[in-house]
Amino acid sequence: MALAIALAERSIVLFGLLLFLVQLASYEIGYRVGRHHRPGAVAAQPEGVGVVVGGMLGLLAFVLALTLSFANARYTERQAGGLAEANAIGTAWLRAKAIGDSRAETIARLLEDYTQVRADFVRVRRDDPALDRLNQRTNALQSEIWGHVAAMVRERPDPVAAALMTSLNEMFDAGAAERFAFYLRLPLQIFWLLIVLTLVSMGCLGYQFGLRGRPLRILVALLTLMWTAVIVIILDLASARLGYLRTGTAAYEWTLQGFAGSAPPALPPDVPPKP
Repeated sequence: MALAIALAERSIVLFGLLLFLVQLASYEIGYRVGRHHRPGAVAAQPEGVGVVVGGMLGLLAFVLALTLSFANARYTERQAGGLAEANAIGTAWLRAKAIGDSRAETIARLLEDYTQVRADFVRVRRDDPALDRLNQRTNALQSEIWGHVAAMVRERPDPVAAALMTSLNEMFDAGAAERFAFYLRLPLQIFWLLIVLTLVSMGCLGYQFGLRGRPLRILVALLTLMWTAVIVIILDLASARLGYLRTGTAAYEWTLQGFAGSAPPALPPDVPPKP
């Protein structure tokens, strides 16, 4: 799994090409073995072999569907987690700005920096050294923000400060959930089960066609290409920082835009400001 991810990190297309070629090699080996066993008493076996190969291909299709569902669920969790965290940050920032005292303004300013750090965390690649720095910066900002809100609650133990503390706690929980969603990936056992089933199925399919003496290489190459495309998409979906199916940062960017346009509304001309 580590080798596959390392190769996919370098190029997801290269990983797909290598998988495609290995499947074709497995088919070709099975075909040559089938041609070698074709003469004599084994000539009546293609029908029975076809039943077994059909069952193997059906099982492979089921495993592909299962792993694709798993990978899609992980991708959806990362997307939903990013949206939930951005909303939690926005709620905490609005409450801090509504309070308006010095500590609340400091918390609001730190939340603006925190939002940018979280967006960079989602955007960074798996092998980028900045990932560790972003996690450390996230922890440092959380500690600083919590220090300010804890002091505020001690200074003014009222429902307004308690509401801000609750929002910040939910924001930290959402950040931990998002980090955990980025940590999860396709389990090693499922990945190798998928690869082994694919190679064995292609080898047995080649064996069946070898018994029949009909290679059908163009159709087999098309089938292999389809299997490869599905497996590459599964790996891309299940791994947070590989390939092209990446989690977007639009929710964080919208939150940052909301920070920029948050000037308090002006009072109507006929309403005098309170002293």
